[in-house]
Amino acid sequence: MSRIESMTTSPARTDAPTRREQILKEAARLFAARGFHGVGVDEIGAAVGISGPGLYRHFPGKDAMLAELLVGISERLLDGGRLRVRGAQGDPEAVLASLIDGHIDFALDDRPLITLHDRELDRLKDADRKRVRQLQRQYVELWVAVVRELHPGVPESEARTAVHAVFGLLNSTPHLAALGRADMEDLLRRLAHGAFAALAA
Repeated sequence: MSRIESMTTSPARTDAPTRREQILKEAARLFAARGFHGVGVDEIGAAVGISGPGLYRHFPGKDAMLAELLVGISERLLDGGRLRVRGAQGDPEAVLASLIDGHIDFALDDRPLITLHDRELDRLKDADRKRVRQLQRQYVELWVAVVRELHPGVPESEARTAVHAVFGLLNSTPHLAALGRADMEDLLRRLAHGAFAALAA
């Protein structure tokens, strides 16, 4: 595995997750499984071993949890993408391969957040929703720039369409039949690289 391939979407953590992170993880799982309005604060608290009211020491309410989940993952994807671009030192083929690997890690490790984004984005306050959209546009443009550097003859609109298509493929993991991790990674990687290779034709 190359240095680029081994990079993650965010700096590696060696310490245990904080209570706040535990709450967010369980909230994401429960919201994705039963919907935002189908989950109470008490249930989220029980999932992490604290009373429902005890959650208010960490978050003012469920709305704040949802906002931090969706804004937070958008920030991590963009930050991770920028790290990968810098790490590949100007080699667009290596950058694209690294971006694909990073997004596959997200799609497999954070499936509840994909479901949450699809179902609950409109529940965010306007400012938070606009922030998510802004971060997502920057993430897309990061990929588009790399694709166009790799395939300079491809129009910008086609590169952007290909990027969105690949995101659709990679973000379909919550709806795919259960496969082993290695098989899923291999399938997604081949689909993504195949979609971008089609641009060269």
